[in-house]
Amino acid sequence: MPQRQFPRPADLLPLLRFKRPEWNAKRRRLAAALTVEDLRAIAKRRTPRAPFDYVEGAAEGELSLARARQAFQDIEFHPAILRDTSTVDTGWDVLGRRAELPFGIAPTGFTRMMHTEGERAGAAAAEAAGIPFTLSTMGTTSIEDVAAAAPKGRNWFQLYVWKDRDRSMALVERAEAAGFDTLVVTVDVPVAGARLRDQRNGFSIPPRLTAGTLFDMARHPNWWFDMVTTEPLAFASLSRWPGTIAELIDGMFDPSVDYEDLAWIKDQWRGKLIVKGVQTLGDAKRLADLGVDAITLSNHGGRQLDRAPVPFHLLPEVSREVGRDLEIHIDTGITSGADVVAAVALGARFTLIGRAYLYGLMAGGREGVDRTIAILADQIRRTMRLLGVASLEGLEPAHVTQLQRLTPRSGA
Repeated sequence: MPQRQFPRPADLLPLLRFKRPEWNAKRRRLAAALTVEDLRAIAKRRTPRAPFDYVEGAAEGELSLARARQAFQDIEFHPAILRDTSTVDTGWDVLGRRAELPFGIAPTGFTRMMHTEGERAGAAAAEAAGIPFTLSTMGTTSIEDVAAAAPKGRNWFQLYVWKDRDRSMALVERAEAAGFDTLVVTVDVPVAGARLRDQRNGFSIPPRLTAGTLFDMARHPNWWFDMVTTEPLAFASLSRWPGTIAELIDGMFDPSVDYEDLAWIKDQWRGKLIVKGVQTLGDAKRLADLGVDAITLSNHGGRQLDRAPVPFHLLPEVSREVGRDLEIHIDTGITSGADVVAAVALGARFTLIGRAYLYGLMAGGREGVDRTIAILADQIRRTMRLLGVASLEGLEPAHVTQLQRLTPRSGA
């Protein structure tokens, strides 16, 4: 039996290591968040249902989104051992300029609905991290205000082509004048997807005061206080719209846009051009022939056509076929740094985060976005080290296997 003795103070002192308390509640919450899912849980507690569901939701049965996330879970990594990973470089050139991390912030609409700091927080956080920020046509902060919030940042502008082409190109001209270096043309929204959560919640900008919203006020007083005491919530690039979001899209967006229109836009824009919303190899090849600088494999976060192809599944084939002709970017379903590493290994030059960024924004404004970026960056570095890879250039298809879950059924 072990002999027992009364502990001496000198033996206890090394164990008494008290952590310095953090009195700021927001910083305490964010520091406790170790994953994007942790930030999501905070965001859900602090945000009214309609804006949270706008971020969280997708089209119809939300199958496209679920499949995209499942695709990233259905991978197997193949680490190499005895490699020097004492230092890891997580950056490389994207469209001719260095990005410190292989991901950037995707274009998101109605962003100040999620948190009053909105796009300014995203742009400033991206600038500090050395990664691109993309402003949406449907943003709630003006082109000029985003440029002012991140004057040294790398700002991209996302364009939806409207039926009124002059107004569309006026936005492009403003973006160029404000120093935006890349135009992202989104091509997968000829009409609005059936986003049923938004319809059921009566989602609108500004939010309508109903019995339900008044009840929400009592549950989320801080969110409502911020909204009613800051600048009125409105679209930055268009006039106030009295109808639903779907009616806005169907009324303003041009479903007749084709490859000739895209070539015309390309001729007007002097910076880099990305086409976002590519979902087939055939379209990827045609865009390579057109001479665009990059494509984004995307099904719009599952928010347009439900049961659309999973971008991550398309990536290896598209990379093999056109990866030498243009850069391949990818979004939809990315929730961790391991997802980003897997995408880069299979041929993506860059990835984009939308929901992950907005979860951080809802959880804590600018500091929440910083936390999202820090979490993903830490996960990327750790995953690369565990794979035995010291730079992004060292990632290759042999590091990742896409496990097979959904396969086409052969014909009778």
